[in-house]
Amino acid sequence: MVLVLVVLVAACCHAQGMANALPDSHQTASSNGSTVDQLEAPPSVHRFWDRENLLLFSGIAVMRGLDYASTRNFQARGRKEILLPQDVVNNSAGFASLEAASTMTSVGISYIFHRTGHHSLERWMSIAHIGVTGFGDVRNYCLKTKH
Repeated sequence: MVLVLVVLVAACCHAQGMANALPDSHQTASSNGSTVDQLEAPPSVHRFWDRENLLLFSGIAVMRGLDYASTRNFQARGRKEILLPQDVVNNSAGFASLEAASTMTSVGISYIFHRTGHHSLERWMSIAHIGVTGFGDVRNYCLKTKH
């Protein structure tokens, strides 16, 4: 459900960004007096909702979904969550909301990096989030059963 929400928001923002993506043409006078159409050079800055960010944000949403599933899995095997309070983890809706909020927080921080011109940090934020969450997912599935 969270992934569907992220994809819908991304698609809407991508569609809005397409209208602004058309290049502007300018006419300049050449040395012989004729006008020459020139297109502006494409900016080195990318749109926030470009293909790479959409893939990275989708990866974060998938990893957070796997985190939810892996936590539920090790709880069913008699283990306890050590990083979060049990009241949050045992509440299905609350825990799912926490996972969705962490995904949106990561997207928000990436947006702040994008707006401030830190485009490399924008991408690495998502890559680090995917890596750390993926490591935690694998760890959760590797925990031994206590029963």
